[in-house]
Amino acid sequence: MAGPDPVRRGRTEPGPARPVTATLPRSRTPRPAPGAADPLRRLRRLGLAASLMTAGAALGAGALPVPNPLLGLRLIGLPSRNVTLALALAYAGVGLLVLAWLAVARTLWHPAGEAVTRAQLARAACTWAVPLAVVPPLFSRDVYSYLAQGVMVARGLDPYVLGPATALGIDDPLVRSIPTMWRDTPTPYGPLFLLLERGVTAVTGDDIALGVLLHRAAALAGVAAMVWALPRLAARRGVDGRRALWLGVANPLVLVHVISGAHNDGLMVGLFLVGLELGLSAGPRMLDARFLGGAASIVCASAIKLPALLVLGFLGVSCARQRGAGPRAVAVVAGVLAAVVVAVLVPLSWPLVDGWGWVSTLTVPGSAIAWMSPTTDLGLLGGLLGVVAGLGDHTTAVLALTRGTGLAAAAVCCTVLLVATLRGRLDPVTGTAAGLAAVVVLGPVVQPWYLLWIVVPLAATAATRRRAVLLAVSGCLAVLAVPTGSDFFFHGYQLPLAVAGAAVVLAAALVPLWRPPRWPARMSRAGPPPTRSAG
Repeated sequence: MAGPDPVRRGRTEPGPARPVTATLPRSRTPRPAPGAADPLRRLRRLGLAASLMTAGAALGAGALPVPNPLLGLRLIGLPSRNVTLALALAYAGVGLLVLAWLAVARTLWHPAGEAVTRAQLARAACTWAVPLAVVPPLFSRDVYSYLAQGVMVARGLDPYVLGPATALGIDDPLVRSIPTMWRDTPTPYGPLFLLLERGVTAVTGDDIALGVLLHRAAALAGVAAMVWALPRLAARRGVDGRRALWLGVANPLVLVHVISGAHNDGLMVGLFLVGLELGLSAGPRMLDARFLGGAASIVCASAIKLPALLVLGFLGVSCARQRGAGPRAVAVVAGVLAAVVVAVLVPLSWPLVDGWGWVSTLTVPGSAIAWMSPTTDLGLLGGLLGVVAGLGDHTTAVLALTRGTGLAAAAVCCTVLLVATLRGRLDPVTGTAAGLAAVVVLGPVVQPWYLLWIVVPLAATAATRRRAVLLAVSGCLAVLAVPTGSDFFFHGYQLPLAVAGAAVVLAAALVPLWRPPRWPARMSRAGPPPTRSAG
């Protein structure tokens, strides 16, 4: 016989005890209200406006070829008629782009920043990059050197012996577009990049604009490699992949110097990051296809710029540590990696006139006096003090001494880092970034885009906890060059006026930009509110 109904006419009567359950929604994770689905919308639009401003200024203050093909055109040639205004717009645009990037990072590290998805970050980065990818280069004229070297290789001339002016003539349009100090110097780039340059020349012929776009496509391939490798390397260290991508790939240094400037550093960094991830995924199995393929990718990166070969050392000691870290393990891994180096570099060097000539031209970048290099600055200061003290002008000798000391110190630092990685006190990704930092900072030449060798790998390490340093360095170095790719003193009074105008624009934009991110006060929940069951 059934017992009394415990629930009758809204009154509860005594009955058997039953567990009280609740009907919960599918997900308790709060999500933004419909009106605030994309917290990056305002910053994405600001970055797009800054990118468009910079792209428009590139038509007048960019690293345009000589003669300027835009002169005389009615609409598109307007920016080139007032270089001072174009310079101001370029600096203001890049400055706004940096501020928007910093504001997105601030949002991403906000406690509620988990609501920002990787798709939203990718959309913002692509939106900012597209305008810069279709306009003349900014902040560097190196791409014209790339094109001239490609023509030389295609004609059977040796770029490791001859400079562009000697090989092509001073009146060649490509030579006229190269900075004066690099017209008579041989190339320091490796055989893989020379083969790439020759391929671009075979496709474009004398079309400078198409040649710039193809070199940009190669740089974008390097960026794509970073996008693939960075989140995977970050996952090994427990770092948020979204933050790694934003610090590394959406970095203003990448936008300005890789996408706009078409520097080959982007391809080099992308290749060695892919090689590092593939090699680490193989664990101690050094004959695994992933380890050998990763090592080959790193060697290919060094066949663009030789310092990337240092990454192979950190991959090797990581593998040796997992195999016991003894002298025998180190020797066996070193032998396998040496075989990979020979197997990759010999076929790449064979098609060139002097495939190994790049080894003798590695000192070419040191012929420039780069004020960002601490060892160069110390040498210049020592020479100046000698002149003031009446000891004569020995700047050249002092410069050679300080630079040589810096390179020796860099070698010692890299050795210490390799030993620390072998003993397990340092992970190989952090070791790679630290070793390349020693090579760059203590080297004879430092350019803003060289910092990509350091910042991009660091984005996948625990260094993101000290993100303020990475953000500050990236933001400052993105604007430490002249948009036209010329020397600071080339423009005379125009540059100070342009910087002053850009500062006014940035000051006006900073106040409304740097307000706290707007997060919805009430977060909606999926499903109906919790209800008690009748039992």
